[in-house]
Amino acid sequence: MGLFSRKKEDKKEEKKTVKTVVLKDGKKEENKKSMKELYEESSVVPVSSKKIEKTGKTEETEKKSRSSRAYRILIKPLVTEKATNLGALNKYIFAVSPKANKIEIAKAVEEVYGIKPIGVNIIKVRGKIVRSGRISGERKDWKKAIVALPEGKTIKIYEGV
Repeated sequence: MGLFSRKKEDKKEEKKTVKTVVLKDGKKEENKKSMKELYEESSVVPVSSKKIEKTGKTEETEKKSRSSRAYRILIKPLVTEKATNLGALNKYIFAVSPKANKIEIAKAVEEVYGIKPIGVNIIKVRGKIVRSGRISGERKDWKKAIVALPEGKTIKIYEGV
């Protein structure tokens, strides 16, 4: 029973914090709030609809696009000799999620790079059989997508290569 009586005492002795705010007039204003109230305020974040000057998007859509599924669909761009040759024809190759379809890939490319593709072709690649001594295994199956962009539009994928 001693445990329950301590809990009641803790509620009674909630710590008060003093927050001093200096206003534009030079006056000081004090807000006395308990730790519980401060915690509740910090957990509830109001959604602001301020516009960002650079892109014209709202902060809400900016956050949504960062945490969206597009980066889970497009795993990585493939940098190979064949892929760089296709870059001259406005076609780019990406390793994509094995569950993604053509429509999802097209939307992901548009969301990440801002260019709407003309066409998307998908290839399912079977994992190779590999051996290490007596132990044999198999690599995972994966998917790659060849994305065709309209003329004059390019994606800068091979910058650091």
